[in-house]
Amino acid sequence: MPKATEATVIASISNNSSESKHARSIALWAMLSMEWPEPIQRVQCIAESGIQCLPSRYIRPDDEKPIGHRVVEEEIPIIDLSGLCDERRRKTMEEISSACRVWGFFHVINHGISPEHLVAGSEVSREFFRLPLEEKQKHANDPVTYVGYGSRIGVQKGATLDWGDYYFHHFLPLSIREEHRWPSKPEDYRTRMKEYCEGTLELCKTLLSVFSENLGLPQDYIKESFGNDEDIGICVRINYYPVCPQPELTYGLSPHSDPGGITVLLQNDVVGLQVRKGNYWVPVRPVSNALTINLGDQIEILTNGIYKSVEHSCVVNKEKERMSIVVFCNPNGEKEVGPIKKLINASSPPRYGQMTFNEYRKFIRTTGTKGKSYVNSTKQFR
Repeated sequence: MPKATEATVIASISNNSSESKHARSIALWAMLSMEWPEPIQRVQCIAESGIQCLPSRYIRPDDEKPIGHRVVEEEIPIIDLSGLCDERRRKTMEEISSACRVWGFFHVINHGISPEHLVAGSEVSREFFRLPLEEKQKHANDPVTYVGYGSRIGVQKGATLDWGDYYFHHFLPLSIREEHRWPSKPEDYRTRMKEYCEGTLELCKTLLSVFSENLGLPQDYIKESFGNDEDIGICVRINYYPVCPQPELTYGLSPHSDPGGITVLLQNDVVGLQVRKGNYWVPVRPVSNALTINLGDQIEILTNGIYKSVEHSCVVNKEKERMSIVVFCNPNGEKEVGPIKKLINASSPPRYGQMTFNEYRKFIRTTGTKGKSYVNSTKQFR
């Protein structure tokens, strides 16, 4: 049977009006038989083999190597969220507004997730990557859903790869949680990660409410643009960046902006995250018991560019491994996202087109990380 083309697949499934947009999107990817273009090599295995030189597949072109970046030591804002609950509320909201407009990145402390839950989430994540390869391989992922144990983003043959492995899975909506596809070992992974995700969901709902108020919108406006409590998108990516023999030549994660809404990052004590600010890069140093927040492309689109997603990258280390837990809070995949009408006027016309989040994130899943090229491609130039 000949391989379906995108045009024929769209034509065949668009005639079935009972299918949801999400189902059509998944069907499209499945029928196109997306597969990894080359055999997958686990970066952890390469690193543990004792190599002294970086394999060519991971070496960036000269003009993209992190060694050429201008790095400046600055501090991203640290915001105490307990101030939202007392007389400091207005000041705290102003701090969040400033961080969203100037940085797109900030640390939060007193965020409502206990240190015990932070430690538990970190420990079960670390334990997974310490399992034998054959155990991890039981959860190997594919480029259709990305759920499972992976080592690359994008399906372009011959692409330069990042120096890292990951595990990706969904938490919400319940219809795609598929808990059986979460790690089965360590045995308490699913319990600990559910507890952590529940806490990050509440944190994200708080932040979305603050964003709405700061923009002069009803408190639940942006949250409702993402979906209700049951169908909002929450997914998890655990990143493992092994030691690297030549860290100046590669990235753990190439420069990109996150495609979703809000990203909540819990990192270990090894510095690796860098945020772009103008023409230079700022290392984001871990803060004890803090979480790092960054804005994704969907927030930029919804706010019509008032808040902007920010390009960032992860560099790697010659002596220490680095790990992080990333929770993404996204619009429901079926909801169409575009500039909020209340933020559009004669002096601020719509700057972005509309599409569902499922359609939007297909770009990064197909071609990999590409700076801010995806969100910029949705702009309506005038």
